[in-house]
Amino acid sequence: MILDRVAERGSVDVNDLASTLGVSGATVRRDLQALSSGKLLVRTHGGAVARLVDTRDGASHLNEKRRIGSAAASLVGDGAVVGFTGGTTTLEVARALAHRGDITFVTNAINIASELVGRPGLRLVVIGGIVRSSFELVGPAAEAMLANYHLDIAFIGVDGLTPQEGCTTHDEMEAQTDLAFLRRARRNIVVADSSKIGKVTFARICTVSDVDHIVTDRGVTSDQLHSLSSAGALVTTV
Repeated sequence: MILDRVAERGSVDVNDLASTLGVSGATVRRDLQALSSGKLLVRTHGGAVARLVDTRDGASHLNEKRRIGSAAASLVGDGAVVGFTGGTTTLEVARALAHRGDITFVTNAINIASELVGRPGLRLVVIGGIVRSSFELVGPAAEAMLANYHLDIAFIGVDGLTPQEGCTTHDEMEAQTDLAFLRRARRNIVVADSSKIGKVTFARICTVSDVDHIVTDRGVTSDQLHSLSSAGALVTTV
């Protein structure tokens, strides 16, 4: 709830949070310190402010990402084992599913894990590895751990998506761990707002034909939709 309020307002006040949440100021300060230690926000005198951790994405297109998250969450069946790579759009999918106690969540993203941990009845598996500035745990250790699991669905975040170059991201090691999620899942769903469509970034994750479903927003053009569909993926716009 604190992180949601920081995301909405940009800053929070200890006294306001204590009143809203019905807890003591000391409790709020401890929570803020824990979140600050996890680099999820920045402590200030009397409160905290948002931490801009990823200038590639930030809080841009937030409404679109929330719509995408809600639509993507509706694709998850009862009792599913669901994988999440890092990204602000995959975070919105996880938030939309957080009330589903019948789902097993598997993620390599620290921010997604922190959103889910402690929720009653929720089963959470965190994949270990080398910590990236994007809050993702990547590398050989992450891929080795993923090899032990079978996922029903993997939600993949991307930095770029084109019919020709497929799904891409800024970091090569991140791309390899994302691909490991794809290989362990029966169904692969890319969630990406329309600003990512038509972009190509450094490292390829996979081709469009490796993806079962793309969920994006209505900012995509008809030509982009046609090209992605022709490349082999089902595309849903919300």
